[in-house]
Amino acid sequence: AVICLAGVTPGSDKPLSLNVTLAELTLDAARDAQAGRVFLMSSAAVYGRVPGPLSEDSLLAPTSDYGTAKLAMEAMARAHPHPATCLRLANVAGADAILGNWNDPFTVDTLPDGTTPTRSYIGPGALAQALRSLSEQSDLPPVLNLALPGRIAMGALLDAAGLGWTTRPATEETIPDVTLDLTRLAQHVSLDPATPDSLVADWRGHA
Repeated sequence: AVICLAGVTPGSDKPLSLNVTLAELTLDAARDAQAGRVFLMSSAAVYGRVPGPLSEDSLLAPTSDYGTAKLAMEAMARAHPHPATCLRLANVAGADAILGNWNDPFTVDTLPDGTTPTRSYIGPGALAQALRSLSEQSDLPPVLNLALPGRIAMGALLDAAGLGWTTRPATEETIPDVTLDLTRLAQHVSLDPATPDSLVADWRGHA
């Protein structure tokens, strides 16, 4: 198998369209080398504000240029002759907007009911485990959600890491919840549910 982790994320000075270019070059190289299946990193951002749980068959309505670029990458991969699976990746602990971008002071959107937004998550170690397991299989669909079971509140994750934060009112742009349906993934990979403590331990154990 070939695993492509390369990509352009929001905030980079590189054009987001490179997500399509990098993926296509990887598929071309795998085809020319007669390699196995290519795994490309897509994103839960392709779902936008669609309410969950979000399955691979849910409406795709990205609200960001990043999500739009990842959706274009998926379309390219589907049309490419080399076999590929696009992994709609959840937040990765340590490479996310909470643990990965924490600084003092740090604020988190707070919803009207007093809670903080929730997200599907996976740790770096669990991600590596999942990629290894998937790379050893041949009968895979063109798209898979990739996360650990469970919904993680942003505030709880920061608390587990011992990182201070304050609240600010949520805005119309705040997405309260992004929860991935992992029914299809569970047919191929067995993963333990995520908790704030387990994610922090995985993150710090692989930093």
